[in-house]
Amino acid sequence: MKMPVPNARVLSDKARIVARLRAVLPEGAVIDDPSETRAYECDALSAYRCPPLCAVLPATTEEVAAVLKICNEAGVPVVPRGSGTSLAGGALPTADSVILGVARLNAVLETDYDNRFIRVQTGRTNLSVTGAVEADGFFYAPDPSSQLACAIAGNIAMNSGGAHCLKYGVTTNNLLGVRMVMMDGTVVDLGGAHMDAGGLDLLGLICGSEGQLGVVTEATLRILPKPEGARPVLVGFDSNEVAGQCVSDIIRAGVLPVAIEFMDRPCIEATEDFAKAGYPQCEALLIIEVEGSDAEIAEQLELIKGIAQAHNPVELREATSADEAARIWLGRKSAFGAMGQINDYMCLDGTIPVSELPYVLRRIGEMSKEYGLGVGNVFHAGDGNMHPLILYNANTPGDLEKCEAFGADILKLCVEVGGCLTGEHGVGIEKRDLMRVQYAPEDLEVQMAVKDVFDPGWLLNPAKVFPLDDSASRRVAAE
Repeated sequence: MKMPVPNARVLSDKARIVARLRAVLPEGAVIDDPSETRAYECDALSAYRCPPLCAVLPATTEEVAAVLKICNEAGVPVVPRGSGTSLAGGALPTADSVILGVARLNAVLETDYDNRFIRVQTGRTNLSVTGAVEADGFFYAPDPSSQLACAIAGNIAMNSGGAHCLKYGVTTNNLLGVRMVMMDGTVVDLGGAHMDAGGLDLLGLICGSEGQLGVVTEATLRILPKPEGARPVLVGFDSNEVAGQCVSDIIRAGVLPVAIEFMDRPCIEATEDFAKAGYPQCEALLIIEVEGSDAEIAEQLELIKGIAQAHNPVELREATSADEAARIWLGRKSAFGAMGQINDYMCLDGTIPVSELPYVLRRIGEMSKEYGLGVGNVFHAGDGNMHPLILYNANTPGDLEKCEAFGADILKLCVEVGGCLTGEHGVGIEKRDLMRVQYAPEDLEVQMAVKDVFDPGWLLNPAKVFPLDDSASRRVAAE
């Protein structure tokens, strides 16, 4: 994976830049010791690493503004970083960049149950947002698998979803407003604690922009009353294609479960060794959860079980207690960690029409044999957001490159069947050179023109999202 050549002037001016940053931040908020900056050299896409010039940890919007103003004046690139859980290299630094971590921006600023919103600093973790309101009967809906660790800042940057996004949507459907700092240090407020803002939909533009347009320091989020109850069923099948067809039939029937999760045999076996959730040994399984009153749950499950039975499942198990429900979800929640016990892996994030699930799953299996690399499938089947996990050995020469080529072919397949390159992980560095597969040159030009407006010097999150030759030429033109 190519990275841009670092700016020699910035590297040679490191001492002065660090001194200016220390002058506007509290003691301990600037990290420039090489032994300590290594902690910021990669995110969860750990195959690629590069230590930054330094890292800063501001605790207020004003401190973020001061940092960005200094970096803008000095021509220093800035890489915003939430919790570093990005699986697409979204927080990978360049050697001449300052990592701006938001971990200290973690306060709850306002809670309004009458109007159903909470305002938080964006370093707060996803799960802790629900933790702040659950005692009063509310929750925050988006639930990425990394919700225990991932920050709201990263969720906004990548427009993250999660297992329950089928019913509740992804971050953009639950984001009401942001406070954002531009690269020149200007602070702007977009949206707010109301249904909709007048004028251009700039909030929609910011959500999913991957730190390319500004650094979001505060977010106003929609909170929802907890449902009366929820109940999952586990359904095992003897082929991936049949499981995929079952998903398609459930969606076609007009049922709206809160979640439909898919796992194939490699993932099932790995999670059983790792978490011992009691899953059936089959080729594929679905976890389907519905919620509501007892009557609503019973009605929805009756319809879902009828559809599943038509596909001759090898097992159909309905939770009858909270403990059984937790065990059904245990393996799914453990899947990524379990697969990591087997080998190194690269987790993809293509999205496809649900009707194409049987075909795409079959093609992934065929490509796995062609490339000679194992692959496990675990994903949000209800909205077609796939997460193939390609297994490789980082210590075997050529394996990483083979894995990258396999992953590129899967993502191209997603686009070919009417889907897109990413559902919630973002483009980052992983998919930037595939952007031309999904977008025409004119489309990419419009996207880059938007960045020109927000970040004229192309200093925010360099070498991400756009093909490297395009972003490099844009930055040179801005200097």
